[in-house]
Amino acid sequence: AQGVPNPFNPTTLIRFDTTRPSNVRLTIHDIAGRTVATLVDGALPAGRHQRTWNGYDDSGRSLPSSVYFSRIESAEGVMTRKLALIR
Repeated sequence: AQGVPNPFNPTTLIRFDTTRPSNVRLTIHDIAGRTVATLVDGALPAGRHQRTWNGYDDSGRSLPSSVYFSRIESAEGVMTRKLALIR
C-alpha cells in the first residue's frame, strides 16, 4: 500500500490488495492526523486495486508540501504508510 512515486509531485499511485470482498476506506491524513482526502469509502471485490492521489483535499484545494499518511481500513485490518508531497 505504498504510494509510487514517493516523494511525489504531482500525483502518487496507491496500490493495495483485498483477499475477499469487503468494505474498504482509503483516506489521506495530514501530519496532525486530520483526514484531508478520502479516496475509497465502500465495498470492493477481492483483488488488486489502485487509486491516484493528486495532492488535493476533498474540497479541491491544493495541499502544501508536507508529510501525509495513507490509511487503509478493511476487514483484513488497518495499514498506514507515509507519503511525502513536494511542491
